[in-house]
Amino acid sequence: MNEPAATTANRAPAPVSIRRIDPLASATFDDVATQIADAADLGFDTILIGGPFATDPSRDAASELDPLLIAPDGGPSMPALARLAGEARRHGLAMCLELRLDQVAPGAALVRRHPGWFTYTADGLAFRFGADGVPDAWWNDLVLRLQEHGLDGLCLLGAHRMPVAAAARLNRDARARNPGWTAIAAPFGAAPPQIADLVGGEFDYIAASSCWWDGEATWLADDLERIACAGNVASFAVPPLAAPQTVADWRLAVAGFLGTAWVMNAAIPPRQRAAVTALNSLRRTEREVFAGRPFSLAPPHAATSLFARFAADGRGLALACTPTGAEPDRHELHAFLAGRAAAPVPVPLEGWNAAGLAWFTTSPLPAHHSPASPRHSVDAPRIAIEAIAPAVDGGRFPAKRMAGEDVTVEADLLCDGHGRLAADLLWRMSGDPAWRHAPMAAIGNDRWRAQFGLSAIGRAEFTIEAWVDRYGTFADELAKKHEAGLDVRLELVEGRQLLDAAIARAGEEARTILAECRAGLERCAPGEQVGKLTAPAIIAAMRDAEERRFLERHEPALPIDSERRAAGFASWYEIFPRSQSGDADRHGTFDDVIAALPRIRAMGFDVLYFPPIHPIGRKNRKGPNNTLVANPGDPGSPYAIGGAEGGHDAIHPELGSFDDFRRLISAAAGQGLEIALDFAIQCAPDHPWLAEHPEWFDWRPDGSIKYAENPPKKYQDIVNVDFYADGARPALWHALRDIVLFWIREGIRIFRVDNPHTKPFPFWEWLIADIRRNHPDVIFLAEAFTRPKIMHRLAKIGFSQSYTYFTWRNSADEMKNYLVELTQSSTRDYFRPHFFVNTPDINPAFLQTCGRPGFLIRAALAATLSGLWGVYNGFELCEAAAPPGTEEYLDSEKYQIRSWDYGRSGNIVAEISLLNRIRRQNPALQSHLGVHFIDCDNDNVLCFEKASPDRSNIVLVAISFDPRQWQTTTIDLPLERYGPSGRDALHLEDLMRGVAFTWHGRQQVVDFDPGELPFSIWRIRK
Repeated sequence: MNEPAATTANRAPAPVSIRRIDPLASATFDDVATQIADAADLGFDTILIGGPFATDPSRDAASELDPLLIAPDGGPSMPALARLAGEARRHGLAMCLELRLDQVAPGAALVRRHPGWFTYTADGLAFRFGADGVPDAWWNDLVLRLQEHGLDGLCLLGAHRMPVAAAARLNRDARARNPGWTAIAAPFGAAPPQIADLVGGEFDYIAASSCWWDGEATWLADDLERIACAGNVASFAVPPLAAPQTVADWRLAVAGFLGTAWVMNAAIPPRQRAAVTALNSLRRTEREVFAGRPFSLAPPHAATSLFARFAADGRGLALACTPTGAEPDRHELHAFLAGRAAAPVPVPLEGWNAAGLAWFTTSPLPAHHSPASPRHSVDAPRIAIEAIAPAVDGGRFPAKRMAGEDVTVEADLLCDGHGRLAADLLWRMSGDPAWRHAPMAAIGNDRWRAQFGLSAIGRAEFTIEAWVDRYGTFADELAKKHEAGLDVRLELVEGRQLLDAAIARAGEEARTILAECRAGLERCAPGEQVGKLTAPAIIAAMRDAEERRFLERHEPALPIDSERRAAGFASWYEIFPRSQSGDADRHGTFDDVIAALPRIRAMGFDVLYFPPIHPIGRKNRKGPNNTLVANPGDPGSPYAIGGAEGGHDAIHPELGSFDDFRRLISAAAGQGLEIALDFAIQCAPDHPWLAEHPEWFDWRPDGSIKYAENPPKKYQDIVNVDFYADGARPALWHALRDIVLFWIREGIRIFRVDNPHTKPFPFWEWLIADIRRNHPDVIFLAEAFTRPKIMHRLAKIGFSQSYTYFTWRNSADEMKNYLVELTQSSTRDYFRPHFFVNTPDINPAFLQTCGRPGFLIRAALAATLSGLWGVYNGFELCEAAAPPGTEEYLDSEKYQIRSWDYGRSGNIVAEISLLNRIRRQNPALQSHLGVHFIDCDNDNVLCFEKASPDRSNIVLVAISFDPRQWQTTTIDLPLERYGPSGRDALHLEDLMRGVAFTWHGRQQVVDFDPGELPFSIWRIRK
């Protein structure tokens, strides 16, 4: 109800749910107060006090005696209304008042004092308006006093009797005093032209006649069309002033669905309370949908009535009803929605189990599929803004970029005729009140482009404005006519008129430029005038100064997540802190990790990632190599989180204390390393939550809980929470969010999330958005080795990075196809691939048999193809031992403490260190984007170019996929891509070997010795 003030043209009141209360039917104020409290419990947000004024002795509610007295106490109305308004506010409700303009009792005091203010109608005495009627000042004074006593709005019965100019003044003055003032017109009995006239009265809502609909008559569609053309629809459950009554479920549903404002003016029996509460909840949840106009989509005399309404983004809701109680025909519903929305999906609403009713959601379709009246078509946008990029699912999800990057925006801009268009790109960070602008340029085939820079992290948004460039069109045509030798004297007059109009509205700088041009025209010959009027500076000044005709803005704005650099460029190293002591018989500590930091940083890594560091459960603890029985002293798996020492917000006591952890965070930062933690939503059977919150788990009939599985893998030491258990919503969701916040307070800003695809999408979308609202620097990595579309959905709902199928792409052709998929489809706008070469769970089959050359191959591929790559401890040592027939590590650190000889022979530490240094020094390698594959004649070799967006840094890479045999290939260099300097000679620097040389010609032969180095990286020198 408390919407900001707006003009008639742009005011868009929010959907409201209104409970009408009749004081005349109540014995005392306390009775009314009880009804107000009940309305709040049912989810209403507004109270409508209906007909509270004293009536004639018959107590006929349709015959008011005096609008200055209030029943039932008979005291002055204003203090009594103030008490009611105060009671409404105490429950968080707004309060409006119902006034009747056409049913005044002949004996009313106001009639006796001012008989000339009234006239007889078929309905009785009605207020007279105009020069001889009630003065506007009287109405304004009445509304002023109502506002001073706490009223938030009026519902005028018989509003069509008030001249629209008087209504507009009354509503404007009321909103000037209270921007949240709400005006409802109830023109019951009005003729169609009278309803159409209400559009000028600046009413927020106009009541439809749906409360009289019998469920079959065909007039309702026309009524909704008329109301929607004049304003937002209000709907009453039963006719106003009807005797107290209950209402059929289908009538209740129709009223609650059709009205942007719906008025429940009927009794609510106990059986309908849950339905009313659910309906009001749906209206709050789907505010954008209920802000749209309602449609009646069923053809005349159809067995099922179908109503629909759509949000600006095309999402919709539909209500099907059959007053006879028959089940709505789903095939019929599909036919009704054809061309307007996708097939309906049922929405379960508590309390709505009545026969003959069904609620549905609908998927978006372009807005032009919605029916429109001729009036709408006349006012419809002339310019079409289409195919905007980047836009993830039409703007449902944000595209991803990094702060400091330029975002290139493109769109198709279409308009009829031969005139020119102009367009601006608008952007801002969310929360900023002002938009920033940049002109868009046409790049051919009606495609337009512009860029904007992301200067901060957080949510940004952008949109596009386009308009008919009247002066640009004029200047273009003038120049062509002059060049053709045509008489342009009349055009020169038009040009001067255009300048005059623009000067009057231009800013200071543009006004100066245009005024000088205008003055100079008087002294010039026609040919010189053409030159002045078509000068680029004048066209540019006119672009900013002249009226933007047929201006169209794309709504809603499209979101962009601007994240910090580590979201897209980082080199990760994973260790088990407990294995950092150097002694397999001693549990490592955070101090041992601090001692290892220089070694890790020397390899060039900047993120150090730990598996869970929490207490480990003892029940069903695993032994070495995943055996089901642990011996005394076996440490167990860190993924079996929780024990007597605590849960997800505790540290395993053998690792150290929180003070030790904080020292580690500080020491890592001093080395240029950031710590990432594992967020694994799972519990050991002895996690404290099972005792403290048993309602968060799914218990079996025998009192046990099923352990976790990911067939064929079994995790007997882990149980899972149930996100949708009765006691878990929302308590479990909040508890998990609070765990993330807990570790954020401890200095963690990167979370690797274990198996997020096994937890609800809505949970992740809510949690990530909630965390980033106050901590936009937090990064979430999804460890989801699952189906591609599931991985993509996780990226869309907020995960910054994702593990990938890189590990299993073992041929040059497979790798090329995978990179094409990641970089040349819409995926590029939201999915950031993280190329981990190995993990504690994945000891790739390729690495198990390839020897040292294979490790170099995989390191080079990951480090050069993606801005994000990761190494699990041991990879640099070419560790590959596996249990037969598995991709597990033998003597895995997941189940036991290991000691590592980081200096053992055959390691590739030097090569990894150099790869990371090359990555830091070459922006071309700091993203998975910017890759272009280069032809070569050997299927075992992959050749590609990586370039920075501005192509100031270009790197060429060639990698052999054969770890055993010498390979040779001839590369067909695309010299035309490297500018004039590359046509005859290409100057290169070998970044792995540190030598410079020059290639001449397109065909170049390259050899790969797996015993020396199975890849090469060259930087083009300009």
